[in-house]
Amino acid sequence: MSIAGIGSVDTLTTSLRKLLERSNELKPNGGIEPALTSTSFDGEVETVIKRAEGGIALNAQDHYAALETACRNIFYDLLASTSIEDKSFSQLWNLLDIVSLLSDIPLCEPGLVFWLVEELLDSQTIDGCRVVFDYLDSRRQRLTAKHFKQKQLIILRACNELLRRLSRAEDTVFCGRVFIFMFQSFPLGDRSSVNLRGEYHVENVTVFEKTSMKQATMTENLDGAMDVDQAPDTTANEDSASGHILGAAKPERLSVTPQPADHTTKTVKFDTQGEEPQEPKPEPEPDTESLYPIFWSLQDVFSQPTRLFDNPTFESFKRGLDLTLRKFTAVQQHQQFRSTSKLPSEGHRPLKRKRAGMESDQQDNASSFNPRYLTSRDLFDLEISDLAFRRHVLVQGLILVDFILSLTPKAKKKLENTPNKSVLYNYTLPDEEIKWATTMRNEIAAYLQQGQEGKFYYRMVDTVLSRDKNWVHWKAEGCPLIKQPPIASESFIESQKGAQKTSAPRRVRPTPMGSLDLNFLLNTGDEGQAHGFEVLKKPARYTLPKVEDFKAPIMEDEFDMEMAKTEEEKEAIAVAKASKMWRTLRIASKNRLNLFDKLEEGNGLGPLFDPPPAAKGNEIGLETKEVEREGMAEKENLEVNGTKESSGTEYVPSAIEVT
Repeated sequence: MSIAGIGSVDTLTTSLRKLLERSNELKPNGGIEPALTSTSFDGEVETVIKRAEGGIALNAQDHYAALETACRNIFYDLLASTSIEDKSFSQLWNLLDIVSLLSDIPLCEPGLVFWLVEELLDSQTIDGCRVVFDYLDSRRQRLTAKHFKQKQLIILRACNELLRRLSRAEDTVFCGRVFIFMFQSFPLGDRSSVNLRGEYHVENVTVFEKTSMKQATMTENLDGAMDVDQAPDTTANEDSASGHILGAAKPERLSVTPQPADHTTKTVKFDTQGEEPQEPKPEPEPDTESLYPIFWSLQDVFSQPTRLFDNPTFESFKRGLDLTLRKFTAVQQHQQFRSTSKLPSEGHRPLKRKRAGMESDQQDNASSFNPRYLTSRDLFDLEISDLAFRRHVLVQGLILVDFILSLTPKAKKKLENTPNKSVLYNYTLPDEEIKWATTMRNEIAAYLQQGQEGKFYYRMVDTVLSRDKNWVHWKAEGCPLIKQPPIASESFIESQKGAQKTSAPRRVRPTPMGSLDLNFLLNTGDEGQAHGFEVLKKPARYTLPKVEDFKAPIMEDEFDMEMAKTEEEKEAIAVAKASKMWRTLRIASKNRLNLFDKLEEGNGLGPLFDPPPAAKGNEIGLETKEVEREGMAEKENLEVNGTKESSGTEYVPSAIEVT
C-alpha cells in the first residue's frame, strides 16, 4: 500500500463509524432485521466514502486495500468488545450490511463481506455460529446476487470449515442448515459438488466383530489347556492341542438344537434312468448368530460397488442379500403376530403409564440418529427388530441393485455416446444376473411397502432414485449447463402475438360451415317473375299432382329410350321413367284402385290414364264422399268448440253470483 493509501485508512475508518452511528438511529432496537439498504442512507454511502478520500489519487488496488483495512479495524474492535448475545452486537450486523453495499457498487473487494463472516464463524462457539447463520439466511439472496464468482470459493471454504467442527449426531439440524445454504447459494448445475470421476468413499469402513462369542470362548479354553498341558515333545504338544480342539468342539455340537430330518440328514442317491432330478430345497432361515458376519459384510460392497465385478464377490453378495431379506421378512411376520395376539393383561394398564411410555418412545425416536452403525453382536437382535433400521438397509440394497441394473446391455446403450467415460464401466451384466437383480428389486419394493405408511415411504424412495438416474445421465454427458439462454425479444413478441391471436374470441361466420346459402329467398327475380318467398307459396309446391300429369312425361321417356344410343343414356332414362311410374301408381291407389286389375306387365299404365266412364263416375263419387266427410268433420269440430265456449260463458255469471 502506498503512503497515500495508509493515510486514507484513518479517514475511511472515521467515515465508516459515522455510517454505523447513522445505522443505529435507523435501528434503535438492534437485532438482525431489518436489512440496511442504500435507500436507508439516502445514497450517502458512496458519497461519504469518496469524500473521505479527500481528493487523494488512489488506484483501485490501493483503494480496496485501504477500505478493507478500515473495515477490519472496526470489525476487530466490535468483536473484541461485545458478545454476540449482547444487544450492541447489532453494530456488527450493520457493518456487514454496509460492506455488502460497498461491494455491490463496487468500492471494495466483492468477497470482503464473506471474509469477515468466515473470521466471525471461527471466533464463535457452535451456539454463536447458529446466530451468524440466522444473519446469512436472512441476507442470502442479497449477498449472492452480484459478483458471485468472486464469492463462491470463500462461501465453500467457510461452510466446509464449519461442517468439520459440527457433530453429525448432535448438530444434525444445524448441518442441514449449512447444506441448504450452500445448495441455495450455488447454481443448480455448478460442478463444485459433482463427483465427475465417479469416486467412492472407501474410507468409510464398517468395523464389526469377526468371531463369535462361542469361538472366543473356545479359543480361551484352548489357550488355557495348552498352558497347563506342556510336554517336552513338539509332536506330543501338537497332538494334545488337536485333542483339545476336538474335545472343545464336541460339547458345542451336542448343545445345538436338532433340526428336522429334511434339513440335517444328508443321503447319497445314485442317478437312475427315468428319474427326474429334484429341485434344490430352499436354505433354512438363518439365525442371528450366523447372519451377523454375513449382514455386516454387505457394507463393504455398499461402499465400493465395483467389487461386484468379481464373480465370487457377486455370488457372496447375492447370498447375503437373500438371507438378509428372508430374515427381515421373518422378523416382520413375527412382529405382526405379536401385535395381533397380545396378552389380556396388557390391555388393562393405567392410562398414565401408557402416556409415560409414549413420551419416552418419542424421546428415544428423537435421539435415535447415529452417524455410524452400532455393530456390536449384543445389539444386533435389537437393531434388526427396528423397522427404521431394516428399511434403511434395504434402501441401500435397492440403490445397489439399481446400480447393477444400469450395467445391462440395454441401459449401457443409452450412455454409449456420452463424453464422460469415467462414470461408465466395461463390465456387462449377464442374463442370469439381470433376472436375479430384477426379482430382488421387486421383492425389496414389496417389503418396503409393508407396514404403516409403507406405500408412502416407498413412493418417496422410488421418486428420489428415479431423479438420481437423471443426474447420473447429466453427469455422463459432461454436466452441460442447465440454465438456458434468455429468449430474444423478437421471438417473445412473436409468440405473444400468436398466443393473443389464439385466445381471442372468434367472430361468428356469416354462413356456418355445412349450411346452405339462403340468399335466393331474397332474390326479387326478373320483371314479371315472383319474389323468392312467393315462389315457395305456389300451390304446385304443396298440392298433390293428378294422375294425368305423369302421362306426357312417361311418353317422353319412352321416346327418349328409343332414340338413346349408349347404354348409360338408356340406364338414366329407365331410372327416371321408373320413378314417374312409381309416383303414378301411388297417386292412383287412392281413387283408382279398382283399375289395377287391368294393368298387365309390359303394357304400360294406359288403363290408369284413360279409365272407362263407369270408373270416372266412381272416381267422382269417391271424391264427393271425401268432400262430404271433410265437411262433417269440420261441422263436428265447430259444434264441440261451440259447446265449450257456451259452457264457459254460462259458468262465469254463476261464479260471480256465488262470490
